[in-house]
Amino acid sequence: MSYDYVVDSYAWVEYFMGTEKGEVVKRYIEKEICATSAITIAEISEKYKREGLRFQGDFNFILSKTKIIDVDSEIAMLSGEISCENKKKIKNWGMADSIILATARMLNARVITGDPHFGGLGAVMLS
Repeated sequence: MSYDYVVDSYAWVEYFMGTEKGEVVKRYIEKEICATSAITIAEISEKYKREGLRFQGDFNFILSKTKIIDVDSEIAMLSGEISCENKKKIKNWGMADSIILATARMLNARVITGDPHFGGLGAVMLS
């Protein structure tokens, strides 16, 4: 199956908060074929736990609207390369960012995000 977009943590949080940016994300989720990296699930799960929120309902929604893409050996290898490249030029670039970007690249998809780390990397930037 082909995917057009990979929805990252920033985009999902905006979506679930019902913000204006979330409305933009909603249009992609409803009209396009989207995926979500497994690392995004970990990031959102942590955020919900930290804030004392229940994640299961939103997790079920993510499962119903997107395909969860596991981190396989190809994505892991590409993530390492992306991380090494981007840590040199983007302050606070993290491995999770690398995994999400690698996932999108492996799927020939674009990341949907508002995270400034992804500016200039071909992502759909929520503004």
